[in-house]
Amino acid sequence: MHLYNAWLPPPVVEETKKEKDSFRSVLKFVKDSYKPDDPDSVYSTLKWISVLELFIKAKSELNLDDVAELVQFGIELFNISQNKLYAQVRWGNLTVRVLNKYRKKLAFKVQWRPLYDTLIHTHFTRNTGPEGWRLRQRHFQTITSLVRSCRRFFPAGSALEIWNEFSSLLENPWHNSSFEGSGFLRLFLPTNFENQDFYTDTWVKKSLNVWDSIPNSQFWNSQWAAIIARVIKNYDFIDWECFLPMLFSRYLNMFEVPVANGSASYPYSVDVPRYTRFLFSNKTSTPAKAIAKSIVYLLKPGGAAQEHFEKLGNLLEQYYHPSNGGRWTYSLERFFQKITEKNRQAEMFLGRSERTYFVSVLLKLIDRGQYSKDEHLSETVAAATSILSYVEPTLVLPFLASRFHLALETMTATHQLKTAVMSVAFAGRSLFLTSLSTQGKQEDCGGNDDAYVDLLTISLSNALLGMDANDPPKTLATMQLIGSIFSNIATLDDSTDQLSFMPMIQFSEWLDEFLCRLFSLLQHLEPSSVLHEGLHSSATSGTFLVDDGPFYYCMLEILLGRLSKSLYNQALRKIAKFVRTNILPGAVAEVGLLCCACVHSNPEEAVASLVDPILSSVISSLKGTPATGFGGRGNPDGTVSIKAKPTLSPALETAIDYQLKILSVAINYGGPALLRCKDQFKEAIVSAFESPSWKVNGAGDHLLRSLLGSLIVYYPMDQYKSISRHPAAMALEEWISAKDYNSDGPLLGPKWHVPNDDEVQFANELLNLHFQSALDELLKICQNKIHSDPGNEKEHLKVTLLRIDSSLQGVLSCLPDFSPSSRNGIVKDASHISFLIAGATGSSVGSAGLREKAVEIMHSACKYMLEEKSDDSILLILTVRIMDALVNFGSLEYEEWSNHRQAWKLESAAILEPPMNFIVSSHSQGKKRPRWALMDKAYMHNTWRSSQSSYHLFRMSGNFSPPDQAILLMDDLLKLSLHSYETVRSLAGKSLLKMIKRWPSMISKCVLSLTEHLRNPSSPEYAVLGSCSVLSTQTVLKHLTADPKALSSFLLGILSSSHHESLKAQKAINELFVMYNIYFSGVSRSIFRTSDNHIDGPNFADLVSKIGSMSFDSSGLHWRYNLMANRVLLLLAMASRSDPNFSSKILSETAGHFLKNLKSQLPQTRILAISALNTLLKESPYKLSAENQSAVFEDLQTNAKSSLEGALSEIFQEEGFFNETLNSLSHVHVITDTDSTSSRGSHGNSFIQNLADKSITRFYFDFSSSWPRTPSWISLFGSDTFYSNFARIFKRLIQECGMPVLQALKGTLEEFANAKERSKQCVAAEALAGVLHSDINGLIGAWDNWIIVQLQTVILSQSVESIPEWAACLRYSVTGKGKYGTTVPVLRKQILDCLMAPLPPTVNTTVVAKRYTFLSAALIEISPQKMPVTEIELHNRLMNELLDNMCHSSAQVREAIGITLSVLCSNIRLHLSSAHDYSCEEASEIDNQLKEEKWVLVMKDRASDVVTNIQNTSPADNLETAGQTAFQNGYLNGDAQDDVKWMETLFHFIISTLKSGRSSYLLDVIVQFLYPVLSLQETSNKDLSTLAKACFELLKWRIFWAPHLQRVVSVILCSAIDPNWRTRSATLTYLRTFMYRHTFILSNVEKQQIWKTVESLLRDNQVEAKGACCCSSSWSSEGWE
Repeated sequence: MHLYNAWLPPPVVEETKKEKDSFRSVLKFVKDSYKPDDPDSVYSTLKWISVLELFIKAKSELNLDDVAELVQFGIELFNISQNKLYAQVRWGNLTVRVLNKYRKKLAFKVQWRPLYDTLIHTHFTRNTGPEGWRLRQRHFQTITSLVRSCRRFFPAGSALEIWNEFSSLLENPWHNSSFEGSGFLRLFLPTNFENQDFYTDTWVKKSLNVWDSIPNSQFWNSQWAAIIARVIKNYDFIDWECFLPMLFSRYLNMFEVPVANGSASYPYSVDVPRYTRFLFSNKTSTPAKAIAKSIVYLLKPGGAAQEHFEKLGNLLEQYYHPSNGGRWTYSLERFFQKITEKNRQAEMFLGRSERTYFVSVLLKLIDRGQYSKDEHLSETVAAATSILSYVEPTLVLPFLASRFHLALETMTATHQLKTAVMSVAFAGRSLFLTSLSTQGKQEDCGGNDDAYVDLLTISLSNALLGMDANDPPKTLATMQLIGSIFSNIATLDDSTDQLSFMPMIQFSEWLDEFLCRLFSLLQHLEPSSVLHEGLHSSATSGTFLVDDGPFYYCMLEILLGRLSKSLYNQALRKIAKFVRTNILPGAVAEVGLLCCACVHSNPEEAVASLVDPILSSVISSLKGTPATGFGGRGNPDGTVSIKAKPTLSPALETAIDYQLKILSVAINYGGPALLRCKDQFKEAIVSAFESPSWKVNGAGDHLLRSLLGSLIVYYPMDQYKSISRHPAAMALEEWISAKDYNSDGPLLGPKWHVPNDDEVQFANELLNLHFQSALDELLKICQNKIHSDPGNEKEHLKVTLLRIDSSLQGVLSCLPDFSPSSRNGIVKDASHISFLIAGATGSSVGSAGLREKAVEIMHSACKYMLEEKSDDSILLILTVRIMDALVNFGSLEYEEWSNHRQAWKLESAAILEPPMNFIVSSHSQGKKRPRWALMDKAYMHNTWRSSQSSYHLFRMSGNFSPPDQAILLMDDLLKLSLHSYETVRSLAGKSLLKMIKRWPSMISKCVLSLTEHLRNPSSPEYAVLGSCSVLSTQTVLKHLTADPKALSSFLLGILSSSHHESLKAQKAINELFVMYNIYFSGVSRSIFRTSDNHIDGPNFADLVSKIGSMSFDSSGLHWRYNLMANRVLLLLAMASRSDPNFSSKILSETAGHFLKNLKSQLPQTRILAISALNTLLKESPYKLSAENQSAVFEDLQTNAKSSLEGALSEIFQEEGFFNETLNSLSHVHVITDTDSTSSRGSHGNSFIQNLADKSITRFYFDFSSSWPRTPSWISLFGSDTFYSNFARIFKRLIQECGMPVLQALKGTLEEFANAKERSKQCVAAEALAGVLHSDINGLIGAWDNWIIVQLQTVILSQSVESIPEWAACLRYSVTGKGKYGTTVPVLRKQILDCLMAPLPPTVNTTVVAKRYTFLSAALIEISPQKMPVTEIELHNRLMNELLDNMCHSSAQVREAIGITLSVLCSNIRLHLSSAHDYSCEEASEIDNQLKEEKWVLVMKDRASDVVTNIQNTSPADNLETAGQTAFQNGYLNGDAQDDVKWMETLFHFIISTLKSGRSSYLLDVIVQFLYPVLSLQETSNKDLSTLAKACFELLKWRIFWAPHLQRVVSVILCSAIDPNWRTRSATLTYLRTFMYRHTFILSNVEKQQIWKTVESLLRDNQVEAKGACCCSSSWSSEGWE
């Protein structure tokens, strides 16, 4: 049994034994509700999922066979439910939950293929369904989590299948499919025992090579780092030693930090499509977790990994320094946290020396990061120090001690004190264990035995000085320290034998001093917020001590719980005196908690010394004050009108309020000890309610609530007492791990407060007094109108409602729930389960009848108040709160649990002992915590159980309807949720939602009633706002999928609400529609059946036609409503696909409708039409299949016709249709001077649309077809406004309807392509791209007839501004087809031939540059490894042409040539790297020509000549400025100018190669040009030097692996002694980053050579070179050797 369940209150523990059987019966019901012959029956299983989750959250003991059965059933249902996204999300999440909890205990096999098919079908195909993006996103998260959880169950052989499936995606690293491939591999590749044969050294080598194929992409790095980390962790039989340098080099370079004053982020990061980034888990920053995991599992006794890890630590250490923070701090902090965490898992496998080594490296980082200005980092460091102190105390504790003493002594850096104190608090336990345990003492921990006890003593005495009202952070850190120290000590006593370990402290003296300081602190506190008057002032709205964390309260509880009897009495006397003599309204909660801790520790004594005197004081203070008679003592006389309202003096009011509120907090855990003051409590509460002051009434409310809870609720009584001693150190308490709990072991569980008969009787008396009689009074006020004075009546109502509310909040769910009414009259029902899980808040009081009576009275009171008091918010809020407590049984407990859960997230490292404890060598399975902390969790576990135990009981069975009382209150809450006051509205709305969530049968009525307010023109603004806030919740939106009447009312309600004039109302309606949109989960089949079965509700086809009629421009609706109508039409049409009876008619009408909308006057509607057509045009009957492409089938008659063709043809053949359409689409292209939107297939510029409109007009994933399919990196492509989805519409339309579209489009296309306006040319480019890529039968004929002429016109036209769009058009046209882009489009050869045709000799340079731009754009999209012969030949021809033109006179042409050359060379290299078998001789001959690589030799030889020539002719070193000017004015001869131009082109080639991420295949070539880059940094030709500097910046980030590395080193060694001092200086500057990036892969010999060269340059004659040398040498010597 889990510890939390074993520690539940005894009555509840007994009940938990029935949970095993209960789970089995639920499982049986679930399986019975699914009928294999009816796929839709999966929906009827969904209501059981939250019940099954209950057992998992409740940590119930279940039968493993049942669990295995549930998992297999869950996976089976998940796989069967294709296209039912919501069902898959629910079943998937449940299965993941169960698998994660029981993964180590289950044994079965899961096939990976069905999961992959679901993933592809739902997220990676064109066939995106109508579901909203939020649902799709959840679905994606679910299925990926499911795959991760199932990986360990994949059978043997899966790894090989998965690798074969996805490794083909990685063949072309410049295609986006490679990113997807890496994502799939990371997701699916199993590393379980069954698949270990797959992983070998060869596999690792191959993977590391693939990893290297894309440099500088954090996405790519994340995927591969994660894959490799999992393999490292699970397979230690692989010999990792030979891979270490490469791995550590990668890890170091993945941290984007500023090296040697350089930039801190990649200057060019490879562009990963947004959708791919979104779908595959990818932290944009460094994958710290994977790096940490790898390093920890690589550390082996005697392995080289230790040395590498130390080097990594040395290099990163400087970036942890407080003054060296930046955007990299976050990733370094994550790395530090993860490596400490991961180390905990691996520690058991490391020997002592490895552990010491590991900790010593981390200590360097701790040393730097401890006082970081980044709070996250300093906290992470403190927590890590605590963990490491258990691993290697001999290193960590001396460091900690010295830091603490240093912080105490410093006068300047006071901020260090807080961190130092926090570090001691976190390491308190390890300090104690080291000092006190026999084993700890044997270690030499860097000081004498008492050094750490002294440290703790000093910190305790200094802690008293740290409590300062003006310094909250320090005060809280101090309190955390005191709590931490006393959580370790078993008891505090002055007797010498017990505490000889702290000889310097006399505890009684320390306690006195502590209390003095504490009282002083409390007296000087300032409330952190303005105290709220009236209803919302809680007893605990406190200062920073209460608001900023639990440290204050925990410290008091622990301290008072651990004191010996004599010390406790000493403390109690001082506290009682302080509380009696001080009134501190600014510290109510703080003083209350102090009293509460006293009462909790010893209720009998504390009640006598504290509670009794305060109670007496309150009663005597209230005695002489005026009484209203509303408090339940007697009948007030309502006929007398009181002119002057009696009041209390402010001082008296404050004092009474303060004392009552302190009491209410103090008695929380009083239990039976409070019975001795029974009569005083009654008297005090009645008097408080009778007081004329509302403030005092409110304090009475707190007291009554608290008293009831204290009497009848279960809570632990001895929570902070210490029970068990630590075996190795008797003075310390033994901490407990929940995972190691053994029910047969010693009884450590809590002693619960289980109410006795007297307590229950007293609680019932209080209920009679303040609940029953208050209800009777309320009824009397409302029915008999007993007050003549409205002011009096209001006061009486307020107090009466407050008494009822207070009683309900106090008894929580101890007042029994209503029993639901049975629909068939039989209450005992076979399909009904009477027990699910155990749970109870406390002993039962009152009766269900009392709850029912309260509902009826509240119903009439609500009616009265809405008629008579509808402008009084306090009365209405109280009414709503009472209704909420009455009808939502258990919700108060649920809220308490969820608030508490938030607090746990802040759990302090001070109360955690890690599983691995090498100080006393006791290792556990989980973290250990003090008993009190675990008890807190068990208490909250019980609170959660009590909120859930009856929640689901009646939801499951169709035979139960909600109780009549609930229906009464639902009507009232519905009215209140439309009230004119926002506070009333939102409270009532929340309460209503909780209610309809529990009783879903009520939702329909709510929807019908609320949508009426949207339609009704006379509805006030607040009614619309209230309706929208309820309708936009997921509970309601989910229900719409299966309820035809509600769906129709909802949609028509929204679409016919444009008449509301208020802006707020319109905004709310718009937001409601957006919510519907993003959570849309389709439409259930039952809605389509309404027309067949004549079910009550509108016919689906009628609904569609009604909405269709609203969606025309001519309907006169506001544009946003027109947009909404169109969107709904599209959603319903797509949802209707699942029903063949409707589908074809609705789809063809809808497609026609959206085609017309392309020429709509409304911009948003046009954009939606584009989304819609991309989704609706699917069938493509005219598209040539791959086999037909080789021959030209001009007369091919296709038999298959698209179901949409008829409807569409009619529209596009109208006169002028395309002219209007292209014209209206051109308006979407807003071209501005600074336009920088990129061509990632976006829909129009973002500034036309706000976010809400985007979510309506777009679909979640345009994914598979997100274009371009290769990364974009040429700056020219960055500024285009080419929208690929526009192109896709034309393409799909042509494929759907064939040649008639081309004929209709031809004239308009020619006119727009030649237009002057750029926006028209943009549309023409998109339309032409669609035409060229459509691959339909007859396209080649059209190419010969008119398209080729059109394309030539574009190439030869003089206009410059539309070049990016036409380049994108050509890139789109030659894009490979199919998922991996390897199928060649029909016209690719013709287009490339057209581009290769020589230009007329007379054209200007713009056209020449344009042609090269077009060529490079087209060549990017070619798949090099699958090039046909014609394309290889083209590469060869173009290569020769480019090499001949490298000295072209125009700068823009030279740039275009450099870019094209880089694409060309990298394509050739990738082509040569893959294996080919050619049948024809011609192909193999061309291949052989390519293999000779003449271009490399030509460029290499020319480069070395050119550099020499430029250096010889460059007057930079010896001529004055006049000479330089002359040089720039063309002073050089023709050859020298050619040399400069050639070199510029070469630099463009290098820049382009590095930026594009294609450099991995050209490294040997780039290395050849390293010398020109270094030596031409400073020449008299500014343009040339600027390009050289750009190359230089990019080269700094490139890692060179062997064998290229050796070549680079030799270049560096030569350049470092170059006669030109500028070259020497540049080389030394480059050396700083080079050494950092390559430190792991350089051999010692190479490092020695470099070091000697640098050393010799310290004597350089040129001062600049000497300066650079000094920087390099200091940097190098610090980094290594």
